[in-house]
Amino acid sequence: MDDYTRKKKGLDWIAFSISGGLLILFVIASLVDDKLVGQLINDSFSFTAKYFGAYWQVLLLVMFIVGLILAFSKYGRVRLGKIDRPEIGNFRWISMILCTLLASGGVFWAAAGPMYHYVTTPPLFSGVEKGTIEAAIPAMAQSYLHWGFSAWACLGTLTTIVLMYAHYHKGHPLKPRTFLYPMFGEKIFKNSFIGSTADIVSIVATAAGTIGPIGFLGLQVGYGLEAVFDIPNTFITQAIIIIFLAVIASISAATGVERGIQWLSRINVSMVVLLMVAMFILGPTLFIIDLFLGAEAFHLQNFLSMSLYRVDQAWLGSWTIFFWGWFIGYGPMMAMFISKISRGRTIRELIIAVAVIAPIVSNIWFTVVGGTGIFSELENPGSVSNALIESGMPATVMAIMNQIPLGTAFAIGFIIVSVVFVATTADSMSYTVAVTLSGTDEPNRLVRVFWALMFGVVGVSLLAIGEETVGMLQNFIVVTAAPVSLLLLPSLWDAPIIAKKLAKEQHIIKKK
Repeated sequence: MDDYTRKKKGLDWIAFSISGGLLILFVIASLVDDKLVGQLINDSFSFTAKYFGAYWQVLLLVMFIVGLILAFSKYGRVRLGKIDRPEIGNFRWISMILCTLLASGGVFWAAAGPMYHYVTTPPLFSGVEKGTIEAAIPAMAQSYLHWGFSAWACLGTLTTIVLMYAHYHKGHPLKPRTFLYPMFGEKIFKNSFIGSTADIVSIVATAAGTIGPIGFLGLQVGYGLEAVFDIPNTFITQAIIIIFLAVIASISAATGVERGIQWLSRINVSMVVLLMVAMFILGPTLFIIDLFLGAEAFHLQNFLSMSLYRVDQAWLGSWTIFFWGWFIGYGPMMAMFISKISRGRTIRELIIAVAVIAPIVSNIWFTVVGGTGIFSELENPGSVSNALIESGMPATVMAIMNQIPLGTAFAIGFIIVSVVFVATTADSMSYTVAVTLSGTDEPNRLVRVFWALMFGVVGVSLLAIGEETVGMLQNFIVVTAAPVSLLLLPSLWDAPIIAKKLAKEQHIIKKK
């Protein structure tokens, strides 16, 4: 038995009380004065976007570049986790990776993002006339950036290397504070204020990053049920949807990673592939192929300029900085989750799967969904954009479904996929939060269930605030990411140092 499995199992009541207490306090405050809470969230968002935005853009870009250098160097052969073979097969492994970030909003944003950029044109490409065939490629490329290489890289490449080394090779607990082990040594685990702070802010940021998609889901499915079944899209409907989702996630959480998360992931990836192939065949097939190739080439050509664009601060806050804050907030817990499922993988396998394969799959998904919407808009102006302008982003998916054969069947399929996708995210994130609080790979199931339900309750509270709900959800996500981004920074130099050390131990390079 390895050292980490012999670690004392006990709940970190300080981290549990503070992180859980903050969310409960948020719910109570929302009930007492929702306008004040909304104003505080918006003010905090403005501060965070202004003072952390440029740092986040550079951080994610550098993480991706350093990861690629490691993957394609001799250090890419380093095997992580102190075992010679992966514990999980390739399809199940990549399925679980995809069902994290893509699940957290892939359906909602795959439709809304490209269409919004198509009818408004991102400021970096303001010279392109909006709503034209020429606007389709930069619109799609902008979505690729937001859900692409840099976004995935911050979720589980360098940080996962650091965490797997400290956990599997050195026997330290699977917690966010473990990211700081190379810097602070053993003292980070011994009643450390810095360690406890790292755990707490990561839990709160993960909660925000999970609550946001749950809220998006409530809006998306609420609109979809009204469009398909004439069920009134009210706050009550949205709240019932979210509570139902939280219950599904709780049931899955209670069954463990080997059953719940893996089963949901396989089912959902299979459904997504089926939907994507059917849309590709029944939709504008040649247009989707051309758009993907053209937009991917445009994306790669303009990758640096899009990554570091800093002129229009308001636009950045609504898009790039929002997404970067969201994914950074997920970062520590995603690294923990990927560490759990990636034991026995090489650095090259890890980085290629997370930072290359997953983004390309995301881009294909966005092209099939968003590209179908753009094609419909080109053929019949207003067929999709009117729904976006009049009813907001949640209406975009249903508007696109109305433009293709078997649209009602696709709409129902998207509703089901959305629910299972976000249930998978809530399940996996409740698992990592519980791992953080217990320090063991097999945390108490009641703790996992508590967090899955808490995600739903806070999601309902945010929807209850009412005005500009999507904006409120976005702002809430971004605010919590500021301290977490500081926690991810040391991995830029710690991961290469660890890779070199393990390369010597595994005789990949000669010891001097």
